[in-house]
Amino acid sequence: MFTGIVEELGEVTAVENLGDSSRFRLRGAVVTQGAKHGDSIAVNGVCLTVVEHEDDWFTADVMAETLERSSLGALGVGSRVNLERPMAVGERLGGHIVQGHVDGTGQVIERKPSENWEIVKISLPADLTRYVVEKGSITVDGISLTVVDAGSDHFTVSLIPTTLDLTTLGRKQPGDPVNLEVDVIAKYVERLLGSQGAAGTRGAGQ
Repeated sequence: MFTGIVEELGEVTAVENLGDSSRFRLRGAVVTQGAKHGDSIAVNGVCLTVVEHEDDWFTADVMAETLERSSLGALGVGSRVNLERPMAVGERLGGHIVQGHVDGTGQVIERKPSENWEIVKISLPADLTRYVVEKGSITVDGISLTVVDAGSDHFTVSLIPTTLDLTTLGRKQPGDPVNLEVDVIAKYVERLLGSQGAAGTRGAGQ
């Protein structure tokens, strides 16, 4: 489990095509501290498994489905990425509960700079709209953010200077893809309410 608080801005240094998957080599001096084979690291919000690692880099295999369903397929050598290690038990939950399981991708639509922050508008797939609410949480490229405005096919977030400086969202331009993970609590609530409704219907018919 992650929190959506990016630890460092890493970089893709190599991409090896393995046929039905790709192996990424990524530079990240912070997230490789104490890393072991099999550990998890979130890369732009996607939970990946460490294969090899050295002092400031690690490799991870990305399956074809992940490449197709996330924005990782658009990465190349030199791409910057948000990196985060899993939350340790007993630590503060600085963002919100993030699984590292991308629900879909959106695109940056526009950016509106202000004196001390920036409003970014991002497209939202139709099947995710019901999970996104004003002042709710959403993960964008692994960053825990608060929704400012939730539309039928988009949402906006307000980015402070720290987020702009230390994450990929400071560099994303209109048309660039981003990974989206909605609040898992909303999905559980939907499933539970749906189950209760179905149970109630069956009961009435007996």
